Amino acid sequence: MKCVLLCAGYATRLYPLTLNTPKPLLEVGNKPIIEHIIRKLEEINELKEIIIVTNNKFFWHFRKWLEKFKSKKKIKILNDKTSSNDDRLGAIGDINFAVNKEKIKNSLLIIAGDNLFELSLADLVDMFNKKKEPVIAIYDVKDKDIAKKYGIVAIDKNKKIIHFEEKPENPRSTLASTGIYLYAKENLKDIKRYLKEGNNADKPGSFLEWLYKRKDIYCLISKKRWYDIGSFEQLDEARKNYR
Repeated sequence: MKCVLLCAGYATRLYPLTLNTPKPLLEVGNKPIIEHIIRKLEEINELKEIIIVTNNKFFWHFRKWLEKFKSKKKIKILNDKTSSNDDRLGAIGDINFAVNKEKIKNSLLIIAGDNLFELSLADLVDMFNKKKEPVIAIYDVKDKDIAKKYGIVAIDKNKKIIHFEEKPENPRSTLASTGIYLYAKENLKDIKRYLKEGNNADKPGSFLEWLYKRKDIYCLISKKRWYDIGSFEQLDEARKNYR
Protein backbone atom coordinates (compact mmCIF):
# COMPACT_ATOMS: atom_id res chain seq x y z
CA MET A 1 0.00 0.00 0.00
CA LYS A 2 1.10 3.53 -0.83
CA CYS A 3 -0.33 6.93 0.04
CA VAL A 4 -0.69 9.99 -2.13
CA LEU A 5 -0.94 13.31 -0.30
CA LEU A 6 -2.57 15.93 -2.49
CA CYS A 7 -0.58 19.14 -2.02
CA ALA A 8 -0.63 20.74 -5.47
CA GLY A 9 -3.35 23.31 -4.87
CA TYR A 10 -2.76 27.07 -4.73
CA ALA A 11 -5.15 27.86 -1.84
CA THR A 12 -6.20 31.20 -3.28
CA ARG A 13 -9.00 31.55 -0.71
CA LEU A 14 -6.34 31.94 1.96
CA TYR A 15 -4.35 34.67 0.18
CA PRO A 16 -2.17 36.46 1.20
CA LEU A 17 -1.32 33.81 3.82
CA THR A 18 -0.71 31.14 1.18
CA LEU A 19 0.69 33.36 -1.54
CA ASN A 20 4.22 32.16 -0.79
CA THR A 21 3.52 29.22 1.54
CA PRO A 22 1.69 26.02 0.56
CA LYS A 23 -1.35 25.35 2.72
CA PRO A 24 -0.11 21.95 4.01
CA LEU A 25 2.93 23.72 5.47
CA LEU A 26 0.88 26.20 7.49
CA GLU A 27 1.36 25.56 11.18
CA VAL A 28 -1.35 24.26 13.50
CA GLY A 29 -0.43 23.11 16.99
CA ASN A 30 3.20 24.20 16.53
CA LYS A 31 3.85 22.09 13.44
CA PRO A 32 2.83 22.04 9.78
CA ILE A 33 -0.51 20.45 8.88
CA ILE A 34 1.26 17.83 6.77
CA GLU A 35 3.21 16.55 9.77
CA HIS A 36 -0.01 15.82 11.66
CA ILE A 37 -1.15 13.75 8.68
CA ILE A 38 2.14 11.86 8.38
CA ARG A 39 2.16 10.92 12.07
CA LYS A 40 -1.25 9.36 11.49
CA LEU A 41 0.07 7.54 8.43
CA GLU A 42 2.92 6.08 10.46
CA GLU A 43 0.33 4.00 12.36
CA ILE A 44 -0.35 1.90 9.24
CA ASN A 45 1.89 -1.16 9.16
CA GLU A 46 1.03 -2.02 5.55
CA LEU A 47 2.00 1.43 4.25
CA LYS A 48 5.26 1.34 2.31
CA GLU A 49 5.62 4.87 0.97
CA ILE A 50 4.15 8.37 1.17
CA ILE A 51 4.08 10.32 -2.09
CA ILE A 52 3.54 14.06 -1.85
CA VAL A 53 2.27 15.60 -5.08
CA THR A 54 2.90 19.32 -5.31
CA ASN A 55 3.42 21.90 -8.04
CA ASN A 56 6.33 23.79 -9.55
CA LYS A 57 5.64 26.86 -7.41
CA PHE A 58 5.91 25.01 -4.08
CA PHE A 59 8.13 22.03 -4.93
CA TRP A 60 11.19 23.53 -3.27
CA HIS A 61 9.21 24.55 -0.19
CA PHE A 62 8.43 20.88 0.39
CA ARG A 63 11.98 19.78 -0.42
CA LYS A 64 13.34 22.22 2.16
CA TRP A 65 10.78 21.06 4.74
CA LEU A 66 11.63 17.39 4.14
CA GLU A 67 15.34 18.03 4.73
CA LYS A 68 14.51 18.66 8.40
CA PHE A 69 11.61 16.26 8.89
CA LYS A 70 12.15 12.65 9.94
CA SER A 71 9.54 9.94 9.42
CA LYS A 72 9.27 6.21 9.94
CA LYS A 73 7.97 5.96 6.38
CA LYS A 74 9.69 6.61 3.08
CA ILE A 75 8.60 9.97 1.66
CA LYS A 76 8.90 11.10 -1.94
CA ILE A 77 7.93 14.49 -3.41
CA LEU A 78 6.62 14.79 -6.98
CA ASN A 79 6.39 18.00 -9.00
CA ASP A 80 3.37 17.99 -11.33
CA LYS A 81 5.02 20.89 -13.24
CA THR A 82 2.03 23.25 -12.96
CA SER A 83 2.50 26.84 -11.86
CA SER A 84 -0.94 28.37 -11.26
CA ASN A 85 -4.65 27.74 -10.87
CA ASP A 86 -4.97 28.14 -14.63
CA ASP A 87 -2.87 25.11 -15.60
CA ARG A 88 -3.32 22.86 -12.53
CA LEU A 89 -4.03 19.19 -13.13
CA GLY A 90 -6.72 18.99 -10.45
CA ALA A 91 -6.86 16.44 -7.65
CA ILE A 92 -7.85 13.47 -9.85
CA GLY A 93 -5.31 14.56 -12.45
CA ASP A 94 -2.62 14.60 -9.77
CA ILE A 95 -3.61 11.16 -8.50
CA ASN A 96 -3.35 9.80 -12.04
CA PHE A 97 -0.03 11.61 -12.47
CA ALA A 98 1.37 9.93 -9.35
CA VAL A 99 0.04 6.50 -10.35
CA ASN A 100 1.70 6.79 -13.76
CA LYS A 101 4.93 8.38 -12.56
CA GLU A 102 5.51 5.88 -9.76
CA LYS A 103 3.94 2.91 -11.58
CA ILE A 104 1.63 2.27 -8.61
CA LYS A 105 -0.13 -1.08 -8.89
CA ASN A 106 -1.28 -1.72 -5.33
CA SER A 107 -4.00 -0.35 -3.06
CA LEU A 108 -3.78 3.41 -2.71
CA LEU A 109 -4.65 5.70 0.19
CA ILE A 110 -5.39 9.26 -0.90
CA ILE A 111 -5.54 12.19 1.53
CA ALA A 112 -6.08 15.88 0.91
CA GLY A 113 -3.05 17.75 2.23
CA ASP A 114 -5.14 20.35 4.08
CA ASN A 115 -6.88 17.81 6.33
CA LEU A 116 -6.61 17.70 10.11
CA PHE A 117 -8.22 14.67 11.72
CA GLU A 118 -8.10 12.54 14.84
CA LEU A 119 -9.52 9.31 13.43
CA SER A 120 -7.29 6.25 13.20
CA LEU A 121 -6.13 5.46 9.69
CA ALA A 122 -5.34 1.96 10.93
CA ASP A 123 -9.09 1.53 11.54
CA LEU A 124 -9.74 2.63 7.96
CA VAL A 125 -7.31 0.00 6.68
CA ASP A 126 -8.91 -2.68 8.88
CA MET A 127 -12.31 -1.94 7.37
CA PHE A 128 -10.83 -1.99 3.87
CA ASN A 129 -9.24 -5.40 4.50
CA LYS A 130 -12.55 -6.80 5.73
CA LYS A 131 -14.73 -5.35 2.98
CA LYS A 132 -12.28 -5.87 0.11
CA GLU A 133 -13.81 -2.74 -1.40
CA PRO A 134 -12.98 0.99 -1.41
CA VAL A 135 -13.48 2.75 1.93
CA ILE A 136 -13.71 6.46 2.68
CA ALA A 137 -13.72 8.33 5.99
CA ILE A 138 -16.76 10.45 6.77
CA TYR A 139 -17.65 12.86 9.57
CA ASP A 140 -21.07 13.94 10.80
CA VAL A 141 -21.23 17.74 10.69
CA LYS A 142 -24.68 17.50 12.36
CA ASP A 143 -26.13 20.53 10.60
CA LYS A 144 -27.74 20.59 7.17
CA ASP A 145 -26.73 24.19 6.53
CA ILE A 146 -23.09 23.25 7.17
CA ALA A 147 -23.55 20.11 5.08
CA LYS A 148 -24.24 22.29 2.04
CA LYS A 149 -20.54 23.20 2.01
CA TYR A 150 -19.26 19.62 1.66
CA GLY A 151 -19.53 16.43 -0.33
CA ILE A 152 -22.36 14.60 1.43
CA VAL A 153 -23.02 10.86 1.49
CA ALA A 154 -26.06 8.78 2.33
CA ILE A 155 -25.40 5.21 3.45
CA ASP A 156 -27.36 2.00 4.02
CA LYS A 157 -27.35 -0.17 7.14
CA ASN A 158 -24.08 -1.78 5.99
CA LYS A 159 -22.43 1.65 5.67
CA LYS A 160 -22.33 1.37 1.88
CA ILE A 161 -22.76 4.59 -0.08
CA ILE A 162 -26.16 4.84 -1.73
CA HIS A 163 -25.93 8.52 -2.64
CA PHE A 164 -23.24 11.19 -2.94
CA GLU A 165 -23.49 14.83 -3.91
CA GLU A 166 -21.02 17.72 -3.82
CA LYS A 167 -22.32 20.77 -1.94
CA PRO A 168 -26.00 19.77 -2.18
CA GLU A 169 -28.72 22.39 -1.96
CA ASN A 170 -30.87 19.89 -0.06
CA PRO A 171 -28.55 17.46 1.74
CA ARG A 172 -29.86 13.92 2.25
CA SER A 173 -27.71 13.59 5.36
CA THR A 174 -25.08 15.45 7.38
CA LEU A 175 -22.34 12.88 6.69
CA ALA A 176 -19.43 14.67 5.02
CA SER A 177 -16.60 13.14 3.06
CA THR A 178 -13.34 14.10 4.76
CA GLY A 179 -10.98 13.84 1.81
CA ILE A 180 -9.61 10.46 2.95
CA TYR A 181 -10.04 7.66 0.41
CA LEU A 182 -8.67 4.12 0.31
CA TYR A 183 -8.95 2.50 -3.10
CA ALA A 184 -8.14 -1.04 -4.21
CA LYS A 185 -5.60 -1.62 -6.98
CA GLU A 186 -8.47 -2.35 -9.37
CA ASN A 187 -9.80 1.18 -8.85
CA LEU A 188 -6.66 2.70 -10.39
CA LYS A 189 -8.03 1.60 -13.77
CA ASP A 190 -11.31 3.29 -12.86
CA ILE A 191 -9.46 6.59 -12.39
CA LYS A 192 -8.00 6.31 -15.88
CA ARG A 193 -11.41 5.44 -17.34
CA TYR A 194 -13.02 8.35 -15.48
CA LEU A 195 -10.51 10.82 -16.92
CA LYS A 196 -10.65 9.28 -20.39
CA GLU A 197 -14.40 9.91 -20.42
CA GLY A 198 -13.67 13.62 -19.93
CA ASN A 199 -15.00 13.96 -16.39
CA ASN A 200 -14.03 16.66 -13.87
CA ALA A 201 -10.35 16.21 -12.98
CA ASP A 202 -10.37 18.76 -10.20
CA LYS A 203 -12.41 17.35 -7.32
CA PRO A 204 -11.93 13.94 -5.65
CA GLY A 205 -15.64 14.00 -4.81
CA SER A 206 -16.55 14.06 -8.48
CA PHE A 207 -14.75 10.76 -8.98
CA LEU A 208 -16.42 9.37 -5.87
CA GLU A 209 -19.83 10.39 -7.23
CA TRP A 210 -19.01 8.59 -10.49
CA LEU A 211 -17.56 5.48 -8.84
CA TYR A 212 -20.25 4.66 -6.26
CA LYS A 213 -22.74 4.14 -9.10
CA ARG A 214 -20.46 1.45 -10.53
CA LYS A 215 -18.74 -0.13 -7.52
CA ASP A 216 -19.53 -0.72 -3.84
CA ILE A 217 -17.91 1.88 -1.58
CA TYR A 218 -18.06 1.76 2.20
CA CYS A 219 -17.68 4.40 4.89
CA LEU A 220 -15.85 4.60 8.18
CA ILE A 221 -17.79 7.07 10.31
CA SER A 222 -15.58 9.10 12.62
CA LYS A 223 -16.84 10.91 15.71
CA LYS A 224 -13.41 12.41 16.32
CA ARG A 225 -12.55 15.95 15.34
CA TRP A 226 -11.94 16.86 11.71
CA TYR A 227 -10.99 20.18 10.15
CA ASP A 228 -11.06 21.02 6.46
CA ILE A 229 -8.69 23.97 6.23
CA GLY A 230 -10.44 25.74 3.38
CA SER A 231 -11.05 29.10 4.98
CA PHE A 232 -9.58 31.52 7.52
CA GLU A 233 -12.42 30.58 9.85
CA GLN A 234 -11.53 26.88 9.79
CA LEU A 235 -7.83 27.63 10.15
CA ASP A 236 -8.45 29.86 13.17
CA GLU A 237 -10.69 27.24 14.77
CA ALA A 238 -8.10 24.52 14.22
CA ARG A 239 -5.36 26.65 15.71
CA LYS A 240 -7.45 27.26 18.80
CA ASN A 241 -8.47 23.65 19.36
CA TYR A 242 -6.08 21.25 17.63
CA ARG A 243 -2.92 19.87 19.15
